[in-house]
Amino acid sequence: MARHFICSADGGSRGNPGPAAYGAVVSEGGKILHELYETIGIATNNVAEYSGLLAALRKVNELDPNATVEVRMDSKLVVEQMSGRWQVKHPDMKVLAKEAKAAHPGDLVTYKWIPRDENSHADRLANKALDGDVSTPSAARQRNFLTERLVANETPTTIYFIRHGETILTPERRFSGVGGSDPELSDIGLKQAEAVAKEIAARKPDLIISSPMVRTRQTAEAIQGEVGLDIHFDEAWVECGFGEWDGLTVAQVQELFPNEWDAWVSTTDFAPTGGESYDEVAERIEVALQDLALEHPGKKIVVVTHNVVVKAVACLIMGVPIDTFFHIDIAPCSITTANIWPSDGLRALKSLSERSHIGLTQSHQ
Repeated sequence: MARHFICSADGGSRGNPGPAAYGAVVSEGGKILHELYETIGIATNNVAEYSGLLAALRKVNELDPNATVEVRMDSKLVVEQMSGRWQVKHPDMKVLAKEAKAAHPGDLVTYKWIPRDENSHADRLANKALDGDVSTPSAARQRNFLTERLVANETPTTIYFIRHGETILTPERRFSGVGGSDPELSDIGLKQAEAVAKEIAARKPDLIISSPMVRTRQTAEAIQGEVGLDIHFDEAWVECGFGEWDGLTVAQVQELFPNEWDAWVSTTDFAPTGGESYDEVAERIEVALQDLALEHPGKKIVVVTHNVVVKAVACLIMGVPIDTFFHIDIAPCSITTANIWPSDGLRALKSLSERSHIGLTQSHQ
């Protein structure tokens, strides 16, 4: 009878890129056979996650090259890419994905996404490696690494993330996500779009990318009128899905879904029925960020998107936990600027929710 293993894997980077490590657990019949963990030097979160997967699959193949295996990870990026539903574009991850596919026969491996709290064992091992291995670069060395990159001669990809202007739902603080009513800009929102368009024109962008939702489309069209560039619509940048909460005010959600509301404001892996969690938004935005840097190195890019998305961008760029999201406020038609250095993926947040160009068109939030 063929053996069957369960593998959980994770990885993390303190700095993204920064000192990185992976952790993995190989089990059979409910019994843990191997705990694997190791530092991998300076790397990104995603490279660390792929490294954990690779270590797990190599160990399984060593134990039994004919065994079936279920891989469980909280990285939707890795699960979707290894399942063949998402493309792998980052060169480092391409190499690791190829090695992972070669580590154990693909027809014997299945992938399953699990919430972060169900992957705590592998996460704990990755942190154990980072905390206890003397080869982990010191904080001072990491700061020097970042400083060297920030002053390097390579031209970074500069991305201006713009939240759309106000809609009729914005002042009422109603949920308005993908799959909802998709409202147009209000008169105030149109004026905000005109103001941000003039500001962006002064920065001379090379490319405009926009969520295809109506309010982002209108904001992008105002920018297009000032800079004369085509708009490229990309569904990766749509707003978070709020499911059955869409169209409701915060007060209504608190009254109708009190337990769900408490979960939503205290954790990042909870999703309203029919909607997305913050973790899921961050996963898809991580992929979109990588694609921008790889496909448009050294360019100035405008991305017209949404409130939740820009909050996720800020967390990912800074390499902080996604629950930092709860402490960020993004104003309508504000500008959040990030730099990404294409050669190694280093990221830097240059500004957050700039709004001086909005002036008196900014209503109370």
